[in-house]
Amino acid sequence: MSKSSVFQTIGTDPVQISSSVALLEDYVTDSAASAAAAAASASTAASNANAAASSAASIVTSVNNAAASASAAANSTTNAATSETNAATSATSAATSETNAATSETNAATSETNAATSATTAATSETNAATSETNAATSATNASTSETNASTSATNAAVSATAAAASETAAAASETAAATSETNAATSETNASTSATAAATSATNASTSETNAAASNTLAQQWASQTTGIVDSTEYAAKAWAIGGTGVTTTAGAGPAKDWATKATSVDGTEYSAKSYAAGTLSALNGSAKQWALGGGGSFDRDTAVTGSGITAEYSAKYWANQAANSAKDFVDVYYGSFTNDTTAENYQLNTNGGSVNVGDLYFDSTNNVMRVRSFSGWNNVATDTSQFATKGFSTAMAIAL
Repeated sequence: MSKSSVFQTIGTDPVQISSSVALLEDYVTDSAASAAAAAASASTAASNANAAASSAASIVTSVNNAAASASAAANSTTNAATSETNAATSATSAATSETNAATSETNAATSETNAATSATTAATSETNAATSETNAATSATNASTSETNASTSATNAAVSATAAAASETAAAASETAAATSETNAATSETNASTSATAAATSATNASTSETNAAASNTLAQQWASQTTGIVDSTEYAAKAWAIGGTGVTTTAGAGPAKDWATKATSVDGTEYSAKSYAAGTLSALNGSAKQWALGGGGSFDRDTAVTGSGITAEYSAKYWANQAANSAKDFVDVYYGSFTNDTTAENYQLNTNGGSVNVGDLYFDSTNNVMRVRSFSGWNNVATDTSQFATKGFSTAMAIAL
């Protein structure tokens, strides 16, 4: 039966008209609820899309972390001096990357669950649309029943028919929206699967980075402490150069720092350590710094030659300083200095200088401005031999000539 024939048979009974209008209003309400459910389904699908985007962002962050970890491992290989610390940092970064990958995988699983929920919501929306359509059919049946009683209400029924048609259109739109929501849910599920795959790839990359970091850590330890040969087919480790090891100790052109500092014998077969040159006693050194300062031999004796013997003997600085001091003392024992008289000069020599008064000793008599010399008979002025001086007449003639 067509809508116009239904309205023509409604009749004029107010009760029937009111019932028919109430049924149409229920139909409109159900259609609105169906449209709201479809909108909610669309919002859920949008939320799922946002969750998938967040998951993709987490994956990008995880990839960046893995790249940073790989860079830290490369830097660890280049910087051997600080490689052990860098290797530890790289391992930490790798662990962080692995954690981020696990988080990303969890987010992907959550996104997949949300997609399933969205699909369920879409199915519910479709069911609501079907219910709305059933309600519309029921409303049409009620309108047919009221046809005989609502003939005088044709105008009002026509308005109700228009509203019913609009409701039916809205229900169809709701059904279309539900289908779209279901499609979006399927897309979200596909995106979630892609996100999960990317997360697995990130986890694999993180594991590879961790393996590389472990290898870098091992190489760093070798550069730091290996003493059994060269490291990485290129050079010896820091510890070998510091305290010795295979290929470094007692090797021509080599030798560890410790040996160059303290070893008592030859370090590389030809040269000696700093300690040997500073305080050693090896004859091959031709005297250490300590021997040249204090004296030769193992006891650094002042009067022992550092090198040579007899007329070729060479002595320490201390030996020659002592010789100089003795020479100065010998001079003081002969020449007393300046005094006012004989008694004062002798008192100085006997009491202050701790010497003795001997024939030939000298002092300057500051009272008479003459040099005094000790003879067997006592103190006398030093006599000057004038036999070779020019005569007075010769001096005068030379002065005139000049």
